[in-house]
Amino acid sequence: MGRTSSLGPEATCYSVAEIAIGDYVTISQGAYLCSATHDYRDPNFPLVVGTISIEDGAWVAAGAFVGPGVRIGKGAVVGARAVVVKDLEPGVVVAGNPARQVGSR
Repeated sequence: MGRTSSLGPEATCYSVAEIAIGDYVTISQGAYLCSATHDYRDPNFPLVVGTISIEDGAWVAAGAFVGPGVRIGKGAVVGARAVVVKDLEPGVVVAGNPARQVGSR
């Protein structure tokens, strides 16, 4: 976790794999960073892990979900309650489930 970054109240970092948080990042209240899931197609239901990387200046707003293996680009904004399961380019603003670009910074 980088300089002046913060985790809001009740934010969860399910860190089976690394969760890297850059400088000046805000993870708001109730956000959920989830670095693991299961392969539901395999009858053995194996654990699948992936590093989460949140780059400098990004904001993950209240109640948002970030899935395993996702990179949130520099300065990107994940809107409240958004569900992010794919990488976000720097400076994009996303909202919804699944998250879709609604603007840019």
